[in-house]
Amino acid sequence: VYNVETGKSTQTDDKGKFLIQGSAGQTLRFIYMGAQTVSSKIGITAVVDAQLEVSATNLDDVVVTGYQTERKKDLTGDVAIVDVDELKKQSVANPMKALQGQVAGVYITGNGAPSAPATIRIRGIGTLNNNDPLYIIDGVPTKSGMHELNQADIESMQILKDASSASIYGARAGNGVIVITTKKGKTGKTQLSGNAYSSLSTYVNKLEMLDAEGYGKILWQAYVNKNLDPNSNGLRYQFDWNVNANTNQPVLNKVLLPEFLNSTQTLRTSNTDWFKEISQLGIIQNYDAQVSSGTENGHYLLSLGYFDNKGIVRTTGFNRISARINSDYKLFNGALTIGQNLSLTKTKEVAADIINSALQALPIIPVHTVDGIGWGGPVDGMNDRQNPVRV
Repeated sequence: VYNVETGKSTQTDDKGKFLIQGSAGQTLRFIYMGAQTVSSKIGITAVVDAQLEVSATNLDDVVVTGYQTERKKDLTGDVAIVDVDELKKQSVANPMKALQGQVAGVYITGNGAPSAPATIRIRGIGTLNNNDPLYIIDGVPTKSGMHELNQADIESMQILKDASSASIYGARAGNGVIVITTKKGKTGKTQLSGNAYSSLSTYVNKLEMLDAEGYGKILWQAYVNKNLDPNSNGLRYQFDWNVNANTNQPVLNKVLLPEFLNSTQTLRTSNTDWFKEISQLGIIQNYDAQVSSGTENGHYLLSLGYFDNKGIVRTTGFNRISARINSDYKLFNGALTIGQNLSLTKTKEVAADIINSALQALPIIPVHTVDGIGWGGPVDGMNDRQNPVRV
């Protein structure tokens, strides 16, 4: 229930009763979703009755293009409307990654790192150079990373997939357009909403690494294939082997591992699974809060968000603190509308650059020295692969 003259509003209870301040002659407007709006003037009594009728208007999917808002069935181009509610169910830093499997003709890849960008191809490759789609947020083209956008701020998303998008946005839209509209304040009393969740992540398929003996067998075979003496390697591996007199083929009897890798005996020969050592349980935390309100003459929305993702690889992670203020105000009886869509974001990200080192590190090298304090690492003659856990 909204008082047109004073701008004050209230809500009815479950029986339809309400209480609002007003004077005789002022107009009360009764608004209910799915019903026709009714206006009634306050009389000399303290009671105002109103009866709402169900609206017979059928709602159609609405698409925001570069020029105007149209019903989806009236468009001649290929436009996909994304189910934003389904999008928000996925705990990802980049909303574009949540599009995987949601829209036909849209191919999305990523390397799995918390802050990794999503590579999006709409109906394949459309140009010779950059093949990324054009992003439009609240009518403004942007090149910012989509990982800076808080999923909770998204009101709607459409994907323009065919050549008609180029007729609207020009050559930059040769690879399609992703149109994003953020939330706005709605007419009514002030509303406060919040959302919080956490999730865990781990590997679906974990790499199986060779142990110290298994690596030694491969090393021996490599030297034999090159007609070299396997015991001439500089990796501290020694082998008990011989040549079969009947077949004239080399035979490995046993892989011999030293007790210590260095002369000071601080690095004991180990059986390290380096991929396991750099891995951890990933934890995602997300918190959102929104305040919104509005009248016939203006609306505002304030949104705050916090997202933190500790990656499944040690030292990797992504942290985002975001704030958004959207408002609009009508002046001179609606002749002029002013407002702003303001977004502030602070991100911190650490890339996963130790996986390659872990895959190439020798399993006989320990993570720590024998005292458990110092760090293990390559010794003379070994390849220069630093301890990936230490890095």
